[in-house]
Amino acid sequence: MSITWTMIQKQRLQELNASEILQEMCFESQHERDRAYQEQEHLLVVRGKQKLLELLETTRRPALSVLEQQLVEALTQKGFVQVVTPTIISKTALAKMSVSDDHPLFSQVFWLDSKRCLRPMLAPNLYTLWKDLLRLWEKPIRIFEIGTCYRKESKGALHLNEFTMLNLTELGLPEDQRHQRLEELASLVMDTAGIVDYQLESESSVVYGDTLDVVKGIELGSSAMGPHALDDQWGIFDPWVGIGFGLERLLMIKEGSQNVQSMGRSLTYLNGVRLNI
Repeated sequence: MSITWTMIQKQRLQELNASEILQEMCFESQHERDRAYQEQEHLLVVRGKQKLLELLETTRRPALSVLEQQLVEALTQKGFVQVVTPTIISKTALAKMSVSDDHPLFSQVFWLDSKRCLRPMLAPNLYTLWKDLLRLWEKPIRIFEIGTCYRKESKGALHLNEFTMLNLTELGLPEDQRHQRLEELASLVMDTAGIVDYQLESESSVVYGDTLDVVKGIELGSSAMGPHALDDQWGIFDPWVGIGFGLERLLMIKEGSQNVQSMGRSLTYLNGVRLNI
């Protein structure tokens, strides 16, 4: 009979970002398993300390900040304008995204009071900016934001309550170019993040309906296009495309991590390394 890691051993290996293959190893005896655990834990701790030393002496910036800077540079070079909008949004703005009391996403929202919440997505603010910028700029209007969003997500290796989103949008392009444009924008982000061999898959979103997702094992990004049923709420009538990515998930795939918590804002991890080593 083959023997697997104990629950405590497997949890520790996951915390230390052991590979999926390592986490699924089997053994012929407890002695063999425990000896292998000691060896692998030691190697992972050494690797973690080396990564922290590189952060101290070389990069001096966590991978999340580096990726954000790389994306800003890549997008601005392609004519996109970065915007920075409020983290606190109104219940009315969320309702205009169809997220009302009976919506599946409503229970995941962090409410500050009866009228305000921490934004679960960047889209409401970008819609608001679109309407004003249409009066001020010529089309197409290309804007993007990188910022923190908040959702009461289920615990697990793929979810965070506080995560970093990139949302890039283009308003006022020819309607027959929307699909091609989404593929170009997905390629721009994935190339910048250093991720290859991804797929584009059709999915259904609770907010946007049918969408085109960017997938590599897990969902990394999700796109939408208009005209869309939500547009009337915001006074938007031009064709548009938008695509959003979770930066922590991009890093998770890029660095071969098994735990998205290690990639995000944390007091337990630093630059992907568990600090109790």
